[in-house]
Amino acid sequence: MNQITKDQVLEKLSNIIDPDLRKDIVTLDFVKDLEISGGKVSFRIVLTTPACPVKEMFETEAVQLVSSIEGVEDVKVIMDSEVPKGRGVAGNMALPNVKNIIAVSSGKGGVGKSTVAVNLAVSLSIDGAKVGLMDADVYGPNVPLMLGLAQKQPSAFNGKIIPLEGHGVKMISMAVLAPADKPMILRGPMLHGIVRQFLTDVDWGELDYLIVDMPPGTGDVQLSLAQLVPVQGAVLVTTPQIVSLADVRRALKMFETVAVPVLGVIENMSYFVPPDMPDKRYDIFGKGGGSEFADEMGVPFLGEVPLGIEVREAGDKGIPVVISNPESPQAQAFRKTAEEVARQVSIEAMKPELVIMSRGK
Repeated sequence: MNQITKDQVLEKLSNIIDPDLRKDIVTLDFVKDLEISGGKVSFRIVLTTPACPVKEMFETEAVQLVSSIEGVEDVKVIMDSEVPKGRGVAGNMALPNVKNIIAVSSGKGGVGKSTVAVNLAVSLSIDGAKVGLMDADVYGPNVPLMLGLAQKQPSAFNGKIIPLEGHGVKMISMAVLAPADKPMILRGPMLHGIVRQFLTDVDWGELDYLIVDMPPGTGDVQLSLAQLVPVQGAVLVTTPQIVSLADVRRALKMFETVAVPVLGVIENMSYFVPPDMPDKRYDIFGKGGGSEFADEMGVPFLGEVPLGIEVREAGDKGIPVVISNPESPQAQAFRKTAEEVARQVSIEAMKPELVIMSRGK
């Protein structure tokens, strides 16, 4: 009987190419805990995101390839994930237990940025990631309402604020730290202090992703976040209309100026399909503006989310649409978009490692 070796197994598995990182899973060190016992082979394939769309394809391909080795009788593959820690930016304050900080931003208000941030965070949590959501939109903090946490207040332990948790997502917001009817009249240094407090005085624990819901525009909060912590990347939210695209262009340029990579563009409220007329589509705010803008600026287009009453109802009830109505077109779009965001984060996080490996060859 042929004695199976680890080199034989790894040689076969090196035929599986990650479509995003463009290297094989052996070179990328995705294959872990390889064990051989007689004709039985077992190993783990550890991907860079729990929302990986090629997970099932990798598993099937791995079983087929290893089974083709002479003497192999049984192949056991465990599909796992470990979100890589972001590259970081030299000189910025680090959050040691937070792997990736993602800013969700827009050039203007009214494009559904907070709704997108909430549903992205909950989608990533559903996929198995550890997620936090920091509501940095201090002038209009709506995240607690959308997560069903508007009437709750956080506690403190050992000098740290313990974030509230809703639908599997840890959350902090000015809305749960100040009276609901108190206006946020704040100048630049005060905003900087709030951002710093949310980052350093909150016990976030271990997180794969910390989603930051930014205020609209390109002001003090955006600059403070970029200056204080290593932001892995920014997600820009727009609608198809020209005025929204003009403003999101400014946001993109601002992130470029502070050396924060733009992970991509999400087009929200892309179109409307009446519930009683599923064959009808109305492009209320225009058509295709988000994808055209992404192509023009050379950044990924992360997806489009249709307009629907389900999203508004879900936000008002504090149960995000990806949970309250998971089969709706809006929820499906948010889930797919979250996969794309996680994918781009992994690509960005793995870039230095890919450069190192390519130099060594």
